Amino acid sequence: MLVLNGPNLGRLGSREPEVYGTQDLAAIEHHLTAQAPNGVEIDLRQTDDEAELIGWLHEAADSGDPVILNPAAFTHYSYALRDAVALVTRAGGTVVEVHLSNPSAREEFRHTSVISGVATGVVAGFGADSYLVALDAIARRARG
Repeated sequence: MLVLNGPNLGRLGSREPEVYGTQDLAAIEHHLTAQAPNGVEIDLRQTDDEAELIGWLHEAADSGDPVILNPAAFTHYSYALRDAVALVTRAGGTVVEVHLSNPSAREEFRHTSVISGVATGVVAGFGADSYLVALDAIARRARG
């Protein structure tokens, strides 16, 4: 399972902890790995580069791997990322958009996600647990 993270998420733990919490991506990866069903490998990646993130989604479209995606700031304006997510979901794959905070409870520009309309589902506002909720949803969906 790919767990893809967009810009500035490499700074979790020190970046605005009052908004994003104190856990860094390594801690989130540890928790996901510990909670993953047998046989599910967590491949957590982070980039500040939109093109790299799109390439990883293309990889998921080709492999059929489910994706947990925190698009970060790309959420609000990246139509290229939206198109890549649509490639995954239209191929029958699963993409769960996650956010640590609740974007709808923040600044107005954060209220719109161009990704949500093509994602399988969205989990937001539960801090690092948003990733665990997404993992659980993907596991339940895979079991049928």
